[in-house]
Amino acid sequence: MTFERAPLFADWRCARAAAACLAERSTWPDARLLCWVLMPDHWHGLIELQATITLADAMQRAKGRCARAVNRARGRGGCVWSRGFHDHALRRDDDVLHVARYIVANPLRAGLVPRLGDYPYWDAVWLTSPP
Repeated sequence: MTFERAPLFADWRCARAAAACLAERSTWPDARLLCWVLMPDHWHGLIELQATITLADAMQRAKGRCARAVNRARGRGGCVWSRGFHDHALRRDDDVLHVARYIVANPLRAGLVPRLGDYPYWDAVWLTSPP
């Protein structure tokens, strides 16, 4: 969630900077971002962690890198993200593709676009490689 729920990512420059950061493999050296969607004041992601990193450490790294990118895009410093994050661990029997579809469909449910293809700020690994 953005700091004070400011709709930073309604500004395409900030959204593009955050999206590029989230999609960058170096943002996730000990994890794999399976899918993500950037909303006006928050983002959702499905993250596969390696045993060498905690979710808290992965999020701290990603939020720090993306905050720097967003601040460069908006030409000033300041807080980008709220403290902490919300998480939900998947059980072994959870259908990962079903969860991924739910995540990337957030812009549709929020009424931001009529079709997911009209929304530019999301991605999923299954678009470039088979499940």
